[in-house]
Amino acid sequence: MKKRLWMSLGMVVMLGQTHASTSGIEYNIANGLSPIAKDQSISVLQPFYGNFRILGSKMYQDDEQAKFSPIDYAVSWGLFAKPEIARKISVNQYDRYLNWKIDKLPVPANQAMQMVSNMHIIPANPEIAQQIKQVKRGDLVQLKGELVEIRDKDLVWRSSLTPTDTGDGACELFRVNSIQWIEKQKI
Repeated sequence: MKKRLWMSLGMVVMLGQTHASTSGIEYNIANGLSPIAKDQSISVLQPFYGNFRILGSKMYQDDEQAKFSPIDYAVSWGLFAKPEIARKISVNQYDRYLNWKIDKLPVPANQAMQMVSNMHIIPANPEIAQQIKQVKRGDLVQLKGELVEIRDKDLVWRSSLTPTDTGDGACELFRVNSIQWIEKQKI
């Protein structure tokens, strides 16, 4: 009995330490605070904003990038933000990647690829850090902020700067200063 109790207490302590680690100074950026950990920096590459339909979101806590971006958004815009099209898009988000499909493309494939994206979201302040977790599939949100580059020791994580690229490195690394819900809709 004592052995089980100690093992259980040990697990609780380990879990508590894991959870507490996301609030350390190395997680300042993910919590909407300025970087103060040694070797961490965030550089603005260019302003970025738009109206985006949320196709999905995925929280991260345990990967190296979670220190900066606690959530990824799968989004669509333009024609693909229309509810009648967005509801037909299925998404799978994993390991900071996005796979999506739609049974019948309403436009050529190369054009369709430019209207769906995986965005790594970085909160600009603690209030935004809470708001970014409240999005739901179907929400149409206006996001404003900057595309950025993150540095941390040997890591250099740089945003894509063009909507026409695809594949590895094509995601936006987006520090969000403002999020406004335009409409909430189930798709």
